[in-house]
Amino acid sequence: MTKSYDVAIIGAGTAGLSALAVVRKQTQSFVLVNDGAYGTTCARVGCMPSKALIEVAKALHRREYLREMGIAGGEALRADLPEVLRHVRRVRDSLVQGVLKLTAGLGERNLAGRARLAGPGAIEVAGERIVAARIIIATGSRPVVPAPWRALGKRVLTTDDLFEQVDLPRRIAVVGLGAVGTEMAQALARLGLEVSGFDAAERIAGLADAKVNAAALELLRREFPIRLGAPVELAAEGEGVRISAAGEQFVADKVLVALGRAPNLDGLGLETLGVELDQRGLPPFDPRTMQIADLPVFLAGDANAHAPVLHEAADEGWIAGHNALRDAPACFERRLHLGIVFTDPNLATVGARIEQLDDKATVVGEAGLSGQGRLRMSGEDHGLMRVYADKASGRLLGAALCAPGAEHLAHLLALAIQQRLTVREMLRLPFYHPVVEEALRSALRDVARQTEQAPEPDLAACERLNAEALD
Repeated sequence: MTKSYDVAIIGAGTAGLSALAVVRKQTQSFVLVNDGAYGTTCARVGCMPSKALIEVAKALHRREYLREMGIAGGEALRADLPEVLRHVRRVRDSLVQGVLKLTAGLGERNLAGRARLAGPGAIEVAGERIVAARIIIATGSRPVVPAPWRALGKRVLTTDDLFEQVDLPRRIAVVGLGAVGTEMAQALARLGLEVSGFDAAERIAGLADAKVNAAALELLRREFPIRLGAPVELAAEGEGVRISAAGEQFVADKVLVALGRAPNLDGLGLETLGVELDQRGLPPFDPRTMQIADLPVFLAGDANAHAPVLHEAADEGWIAGHNALRDAPACFERRLHLGIVFTDPNLATVGARIEQLDDKATVVGEAGLSGQGRLRMSGEDHGLMRVYADKASGRLLGAALCAPGAEHLAHLLALAIQQRLTVREMLRLPFYHPVVEEALRSALRDVARQTEQAPEPDLAACERLNAEALD
């Protein structure tokens, strides 16, 4: 039996649901095909349950500063891990239920099953053939686990199953210190587990700026040991796991593997599209249109490995849905790069990364946070901010932050950079006192002094007053 539709959407994750929201406003001739759990990676196993766990860990960690503030008894606080994990699942499940409402009422236009392409205008699902004028591929991604490590069974965890654990053992190794691995390693250490972090790279959490990376490592290593720059091998050790790195060996009860995610393209039949696939198995596509070559097929979200974060996936789903209803696809300028890691302090990168910039044409301003007035009140005056600008024009280009509240500061910088503001234009904006943003102002003033623009007053002294209560 063959059914025909205007649009077929493969995948009900963030990108697929974003595409669906656009498509169903223009036509009711569509079908959504999804293999596996509904509810999106972010809501089920990604950004939302991880942030719930991080918030619990952060709240418990505050007990270490309570005595200094004159509050006694904080040292008796501890984490009840089974209850913590139940709390995380309760929060997660409520969010998943909200997402599931997006596919309610679709009836026969919502098919559960594994789709396979049968050329650029058809798919097959459970023996049924579906013809579609346009196809949107939004099949998401899955955690990367090296094949030999899978033999360790339940001793190896990923974020797909971490939050399903009823309890956690005393010793956990985290292999892979990208954004997710770094977040989870710190959170688990703060909850009282013995955590060790490993990564073959020299930098963590996607930080390209060596100084900001060093500042982040100094702070994180106060909470758990981190070993970088060496390949990691895993092997069974009794009921646990032996981790080998740089000639040293460590034993843990379980290992959280956080080596990134791979696009879910296996068995999808991309070879039937008649285009050449790259070494990762990806077809050529335009990230401004999401179109694969010149075909009526679009590739969006984590499935294309272009920018695997939720807000980018939502944008890509919208672009794909929009273009699936047009005779000629429209090009869209993508948003400025914004990356945030929800460690404490936050780590963030905005705009251009430092290795992308010309050393001779770029100036860098920085501000350390030691002694910063607002942060001293909460005992969080640590970290580093680095801001990059064009030397000739003073236009802001990018930034790297290791700072409390960097998730908010990064948005402020992203707005300024995308609006092509210069450093001096930003300095003319209001900065309240006492706030963390004053530290950002210090970094901006450091940049301003190095640009070739004529000096201008920003309604405050260009030099620090060197009075902690005022700067």
